[in-house]
Amino acid sequence: QVQLAESGGGLVQPGGSLKLSCAVSGRDSTTYAMGWFRQAPGKEREFVAAIRSRDTTYAASVRGRFTISRDNAENTVFLQMNNMKPEDTAVYYCAKARGRPIISSLWGAEAYDNWGRGTQVTVSS
Repeated sequence: QVQLAESGGGLVQPGGSLKLSCAVSGRDSTTYAMGWFRQAPGKEREFVAAIRSRDTTYAASVRGRFTISRDNAENTVFLQMNNMKPEDTAVYYCAKARGRPIISSLWGAEAYDNWGRGTQVTVSS
């Protein structure tokens, strides 16, 4: 059974940075494609970024500001968020993809079968 645990959320001012972590436990955890999603109050959950092996993909709203990466030795996936904006305020979730998906399929929530509980990120002055 794979378990995911996010950390690193908090309050940051516009233009600031945060780095989220997602600890992945379970068998063969370093082989999974992983993604980050977010959900703001009153809105649907939306794709943020995903990583499969060394390939990455990003939502247009965060491209150039956010970076997804992984440390296989630590079984951890990261989301570095720079130049943050108030519209980045949301609960951020990491998720594990099922099987061996193609990178373009990782934009959809249906590609994932395990989710963390989320970590709150608030961007406000």
